[in-house]
Amino acid sequence: MRILGIDPGYTRVGYGVVEDDRAIDYGCLNPGNDLAILHQQILDLIKRHKPQALAIEKLFFSQNTKTAMRVGEARGVVLLAAAQAKLEIAEYSPMEVKIAVTGYGKAEKKQVQQMVKTLLKLEEIPRPDDTADALAVAICHLQSYKFKELTKC
Repeated sequence: MRILGIDPGYTRVGYGVVEDDRAIDYGCLNPGNDLAILHQQILDLIKRHKPQALAIEKLFFSQNTKTAMRVGEARGVVLLAAAQAKLEIAEYSPMEVKIAVTGYGKAEKKQVQQMVKTLLKLEEIPRPDDTADALAVAICHLQSYKFKELTKC
């Protein structure tokens, strides 16, 4: 299964495309504050990579309400693009992602990044952090998909 993982942000959005325990593509989109540009960038990624699913991190509320609102807007644009492309959409909390990648729900960011590098057999930790986070979300969905396949009766 080919999965497009997204770490949503307002001015920067991490993405990672994963299939069969390997990274196909990853990086960071920089739409600035333009949601229309972000929408087109996500549609372009979907068209280029033809994923079966989009996995996205659930919104984690911080004390900065303005930032949370902006991230929510970007997240909505990503979800709209995925829905328009008729992709399966999966949402995971930061704790779920950490458990899937490291086995520990309170893992430090560096531990998650190191496991992303190890699991995907990359030469170095993907940068910036948003990219590694997006790959971690994709790995989380891949693990979930494999588990569902194994437990089918």
